[in-house]
Amino acid sequence: MYKVLIVEDDPMVAMINEQYIGRNKKFCVSGKCKDGKSALEFLENNMVDLLILDVFMPYMDGFETLRQIRKKQISVDVIMVTAANDRESLEEALHLGIVDYLVKPFTFDRFSMALDKFIAQTNALKELGTLSQKSIDFIIDNARKKSEDMHPKGIQEKTLHLIMEHLKENRNSWLTGDAIAEKVGLTGVTVRRYMNYLAESGKVIGEMNYETGGRPCMIYRIAE
Repeated sequence: MYKVLIVEDDPMVAMINEQYIGRNKKFCVSGKCKDGKSALEFLENNMVDLLILDVFMPYMDGFETLRQIRKKQISVDVIMVTAANDRESLEEALHLGIVDYLVKPFTFDRFSMALDKFIAQTNALKELGTLSQKSIDFIIDNARKKSEDMHPKGIQEKTLHLIMEHLKENRNSWLTGDAIAEKVGLTGVTVRRYMNYLAESGKVIGEMNYETGGRPCMIYRIAE
């Protein structure tokens, strides 16, 4: 069973994270900390496999906490959860070697995908001894594919690809869900479900259009 430390200053979010983790029998919560400083103290005295790390916290934020973890060479994988959805924050997190990056608010399905990604990468490394370039390439490529293929229930890869291809062909235009549905041959309800998922994962940008002359509607375009 994988041991998890939750580092989150918001008690409600920490409770939700704990509940999500509790739904996966391969994980257990070893502790909860409200800031980076107490998290470092916990990690220096307890072994855990995975850190669920918030960014905006008192005393020491998530990025500084992660920098200190790497500096102290504490062996732990990290899933970062944050309200920060800017490119600079994501780049910083990637440079510090995170497993995944979740933007609040996130769904259970997306959280579960992050846990599955952690398991896939951990198992791939455990199964190999001395790493050749071929095996290294396999691990990295396989992790990327797993990340891309891990979609929530009700999201199919072929349908997702169909919608994304249409968005790419019209990358300079804002499209309504109904317009997308008509072109790709899906129902409006189905397209809205996929667009919500794509917007949540950062692959498309959605905005509310109030200039319709009637009821406002969402419009979308692919994220650059």
